[in-house]
Amino acid sequence: MKQIFVQAQADHIESLFKASPVAAVEELVWNALDADAKEVQVDLITNGLGAVTAIRVSDDGTGIDILQADSTFGSLGGSWKRETAATTPGKRRLHGRHGRGRFKAFALGRHVEWRTTMRAGGELLSFTLSGDAERPGVFELEASSPGPATGTEVYVDNVASNCDVLLGTVETVEALASKFALYLKSYPSVRIYFNGLPVTPIIVQRGEKEYPIRLESGAEAKLRIIEWKRRFSGSGRLVWCGRDGFQLHEQSAQVRSGGTAFTAYLIADRFIELARENALILDELNPEVRAYLDAAKAQLKAHFAAANANKAESMISGWIDDGIYPYDEDDTSEERHVFDKLAVSTAMKFEDFASLGAGDKKVVFSLVKAALKLKKD
Repeated sequence: MKQIFVQAQADHIESLFKASPVAAVEELVWNALDADAKEVQVDLITNGLGAVTAIRVSDDGTGIDILQADSTFGSLGGSWKRETAATTPGKRRLHGRHGRGRFKAFALGRHVEWRTTMRAGGELLSFTLSGDAERPGVFELEASSPGPATGTEVYVDNVASNCDVLLGTVETVEALASKFALYLKSYPSVRIYFNGLPVTPIIVQRGEKEYPIRLESGAEAKLRIIEWKRRFSGSGRLVWCGRDGFQLHEQSAQVRSGGTAFTAYLIADRFIELARENALILDELNPEVRAYLDAAKAQLKAHFAAANANKAESMISGWIDDGIYPYDEDDTSEERHVFDKLAVSTAMKFEDFASLGAGDKKVVFSLVKAALKLKKD
């Protein structure tokens, strides 16, 4: 058995352990994709009470280059990915570049094992590399019997209590789908599964639309808006991407969507260079970044204004057809105008409103109309 020591202070290493369970799973999936995996499976292992006891992330990639383990696991800021633009042999763009992603696994549990098989000199070599949160920066490497094919399994146990949030499989799939949406569209042969459910934007998105973005300077980008069927943590974000779906930076879109869950992707190869210059994290302090932000937000506002106007018209037409709308169709009063805004706003804000019966909706509308009349009088 060989020990590998990370060249960094323990408190700095421990600071890298911090991440939400979904973000930590996301990072492990990215690591698998960076190893040229075509299929990645995330599985939750539970006990008889249904609590998560372990998490397994397995892939069919090229495996971890254990021959370079000292540099791969023994340093921070020196990831092999910094010297390479794409995976081998798949030529897909790499995600990580700082050698920090592997430490996110400790946000899921106190003990982590990387069980990997690589090919070297025409033969398969298998190893287990393990680490404990109690000994930050120390990894133990041990050879094992060769596996049947290349790939890596990350096994996390002594799991953190907050990992039970992952049991909401549909919500987790939606959150992951928003992160990998453009990547999966760029590389359709890649498959990601979470607890047996495919991570694909197709099954969780409500709609998708793309707009051209053009700055006064003549620079161009694309804004792709994906609307999701359900709200989830992390929706309402603006994500900066290269054209192949490689995510570079994300931030709040700061746009009201009328209750619609969405992710907006701002896409241009120019953003790759801006990311290298650390310009994207400067946000509005960088003039070029601010110009893209302003244009994207303006298009987002226009998109949701049009979408919400169509949605409001459709709602009101449905209420009229159901016989629960409390005004005549030819009523042009200010009171009716105010009622429409209040009723539509209520219906959009409260997701359970649509499930109410016609009678209950009629009572709500009657109360709103009576309140408007009292206010008028």
